Amino acid sequence: MKIISWNIAHRKEPWFHLLESDADVALLQEASQPPINLQQEISVDEEAWETVSPGKNSPWRTAVVKLSDQVEIQWIKPFLINKAGWGQFAVSRLGTLSAAQVKYKNELPIIVISMYGFWERPHRLTGGNRIYADASVHRLISDLSTFIGRQTNHRIIASGDLNILFGYGEHGSKYWASRYASVFTRLESLGLKFVGPQAPNGRHANPWPAELPPDSKNVSTFHSNRQTPETASRQLDFVFASGNIANHVNVFALNQPREWGPSDHCRIIVDL
Repeated sequence: MKIISWNIAHRKEPWFHLLESDADVALLQEASQPPINLQQEISVDEEAWETVSPGKNSPWRTAVVKLSDQVEIQWIKPFLINKAGWGQFAVSRLGTLSAAQVKYKNELPIIVISMYGFWERPHRLTGGNRIYADASVHRLISDLSTFIGRQTNHRIIASGDLNILFGYGEHGSKYWASRYASVFTRLESLGLKFVGPQAPNGRHANPWPAELPPDSKNVSTFHSNRQTPETASRQLDFVFASGNIANHVNVFALNQPREWGPSDHCRIIVDL
């Protein structure tokens, strides 16, 4: 089974690229409603195309999209956490987490999860103004824990744009490196291993950023509006898999400039 994980930055053009791919499933972040002329060619859940945001909801969300007839999909309905019942999929912020059970041909089904680390700001009383996303990601981890009903033998792939860094903090900050590391440690403790993308399955930043440790295997998956795919320098997109299937998962970042695609994030390919 081939999966594409991709933050499509509210844009319409990526939907056409998905249809032209040979993927079976897409795990999308910041996805707005697909173009009307494509809605008969794809399958997706019936949730509203919005993310619960402060002040005004954003017209985009995460999504699990069926792209081929090789898979059967059962979407799992999310409920806002204060309205969810026992055994239901309770989500802290609707629009940042989507899940489905996917069955490929005669294989055992797996749970696939699309995740988005929503940006937040500190309380005004602190006097701080730095945005951060690790707090949101910890909420995602709490929410997706509902799919871990036993210590081992679960079959989960969770992927997305977490808006955090791996192995270091911005500009060498040890404080932020420690906060970000807590995300990966917590997922590992649940039995979800970080499986990539990491070099050589993707292109290193070039030139090498001063903030990136010299032994890092990170690959660039995002460029700011002051950068291009050629100068992209940070990895914000990550894939995790249950320990018992992790060795069967290959993850690649399509981050060469010629293959980047029409978004500020590149496509992440997950082959199971």
